[in-house]
Amino acid sequence: MKSIIRSCLGLFVLLTLITGVLYPVFVTGLAKMLFPSKASGSIVYKGDQAIGSELIGQNFTDAKYFWGRPSATGPQPYNATASSGSNQGPLNPALADAVKGRIEALQNADPANKLPIPMDLVTASASGLDPEISPQAAQYQLSRVAKARKMSVDNINLLIAANTQDRQWGIFGEPRVNVLKLNLALDGN
Repeated sequence: MKSIIRSCLGLFVLLTLITGVLYPVFVTGLAKMLFPSKASGSIVYKGDQAIGSELIGQNFTDAKYFWGRPSATGPQPYNATASSGSNQGPLNPALADAVKGRIEALQNADPANKLPIPMDLVTASASGLDPEISPQAAQYQLSRVAKARKMSVDNINLLIAANTQDRQWGIFGEPRVNVLKLNLALDGN
């Protein structure tokens, strides 16, 4: 019996070292060599200062910025340590109330806008951290941002187009706009 327990413990320690230490160190090192920016969290810098990540949404609330998808994290929005879905189904009254509140906030921010509100501006993504919106969501916010910045709609449309990513490999997903990158492009103009 002692030899079986000793063998099991030895195998446990060996597999823990291989799968818990050696393999992660190897994969992380390989990723840092092949994809240094992505392996380090796709951090976005403004000068020398890190201001966010391409992978995690930010809480933009000023009228001169494009707003991202609502965050499902708490207590503060886009908290990566609290990533999870809202777990609210379509028949949940709390979800319906949240969506109504978000619709009202969007309409109050730009009362003249009569375009239909894209779904991704009023519902959170599965992780609650989505950094991207649809091109339609960017177009919906275009007049508010142009008015707040006193910029032409055409100039902002060019920035939206420049920051729109197509489907991955032309077939997977949908076109999307990274909100942080778009807002940084706006600040650069």
